[in-house]
Parts: sequence; structure tokens; C-alpha cells
Amino acid sequence: MSTLDAVILAGGAGTRMGGVDKPGLAVGGRTLLERVAAAVRDHAPGARIVVVGPERESPDALYVREDPPGSGPVPALRTGLPHVAADRFALLAADLPHLTGGHLALLGGPNAVFVDGGGREQWLTGVWDTAAVRAALAGYRGRSLYGLLGPLGPRLVPAPDADAVADCDTPEDLERAARRLQG
Repeated sequence: MSTLDAVILAGGAGTRMGGVDKPGLAVGGRTLLERVAAAVRDHAPGARIVVVGPERESPDALYVREDPPGSGPVPALRTGLPHVAADRFALLAADLPHLTGGHLALLGGPNAVFVDGGGREQWLTGVWDTAAVRAALAGYRGRSLYGLLGPLGPRLVPAPDADAVADCDTPEDLERAARRLQG
């Protein structure tokens, strides 16, 4: 069994991207979701990857859906977390084209989250203690990841570069990521 599993949230509406299937968009020859899954597998080769979102042919993962679909990150985490077997897990967005296994290694032990250049926590780029998050979820009725994960007192890790936490919310973000990946 891996010492790290992953829950990748891939079920949003992609409204700023025009309502398209954002995790399925290709950049640099792979979909956004494939890139995030590859980063997890690079860091933890035996990781179980749980994707909360529509089932796809690739990447190879366990696909589950929150009810109702698209209801937000806390319900999605609530749906994905029961499938995590490892003592710790990465909680990741599906639209992080520059995330690497090296970035995940920088997070180190559980309850660590990247902060961007402005000092803002990037809740969908963190590594968490599975038991602690399960316990927090059991008593949590809110909808905010900050409200759920903030009380766990995560170690705030400065992102090594802006790309590590740069997601793709708009067509312009996707074009910028494609340019960066092409060198």
C-alpha cells in the first residue's frame, strides 16, 4: 500500500472556461487531469487516485461522483475520502498543469498546504492526514475548505514558483500554460 493516496476534484462546472469539461482539456499533449494524476504517480508510484468527477478513459483511477454533481469541494471531498486507504492523501484540483511530483514532495508530511506569492492558502494543493480530515468532516456542516481544513493548523509551505499552484480557469490561463509547457 502507498503511503500517500490522492483525491482529485474534477467535477466543477467550468463556468469561467465557457462551461466546457475543463479537466478534459488538453495542454502539452495531455489533459489537465492526466497531468495532475501523473504528478501524484511520480511522487507516490503506488498511490490510489480517486477522481471526484465524471468517469473518463484516462487517467486510470477510481471515479466517484458527489450528489448532486458539481455541489462543491467539501461535498466532493466527503465523497472521495472514504476511498482513501493511505494514512495521508493529497487533495488536488484537476486543473494544475504545472504540478509535479517534486512539488508534492515539498509538502512533506501531512497537514501541509501551499501558499501562493500573495500568502493565500491554496486548499486544493495540500497533503493531509487522512484520519484527521475524516474526523473534521464528521462534525463539519459548512461548505468552505478553509472552514474545514484551517482548524487542522496546516503547515503553510510557500509555493516554489507561481506555476506550482497556477490553475487554469479561463481560456487565457490554458493558453498561458500551453506556452510555458512548450518552453
